[in-house]
Amino acid sequence: MKTIKHLLLAVVAIVAVAGTANAQFKFGPRVGINVNSLHFNEKTFKDDNRTGFTAGLQAEFTVPVIGVGLDASLMYVRRNMEANFDGEPVTKHCDYFEIPVNLKWKMGIPVIGKIVKPYIFTGPSFAFMTSKRAISEAFKYKSVDTSWNVGLGLEFFSHLQVAAYYGFGLNNAVVSKAIGTDATKIDGKSHCWTVTAAWLF
Repeated sequence: MKTIKHLLLAVVAIVAVAGTANAQFKFGPRVGINVNSLHFNEKTFKDDNRTGFTAGLQAEFTVPVIGVGLDASLMYVRRNMEANFDGEPVTKHCDYFEIPVNLKWKMGIPVIGKIVKPYIFTGPSFAFMTSKRAISEAFKYKSVDTSWNVGLGLEFFSHLQVAAYYGFGLNNAVVSKAIGTDATKIDGKSHCWTVTAAWLF
């Protein structure tokens, strides 16, 4: 909770600074692909990397000159899973509405700054499951999956943004339906590579 409160305070501060500094506001579509994997707390449970996709809308505030800003997106995300749960192969897809919020820094480079700008970003992401949570009789997805993203990208001609980032799972995305007090609790965190392209107006 403290981390979320600090994040909200940082967001408010950035928006306040942006408002007083004639911040640039952009908005547009964003699409991409992801490669998802689950990391379990038991080695007998394995998950293979699977490719999915994402699509949605992105908004961005940027403070001129210093290049610091904030972006937020509303994305539909399809994650695919192929795992081995203690000898039981399972193939499944899960759908989310995901809201990533990132602190971003665009690096202005002399001469080529109007053509291309590299940038780095980091921030939390909140994914809310819309598909069925059950995986098998023993396992299920949690309804909310939170992660922390770290990434980099390039902006071309002040409109096209191509980015790649890695999301570290903060909570357990998959949990076991443990039966009895002696049952072993098996859970797994979702880690995900994502590559996206956005066109902002």
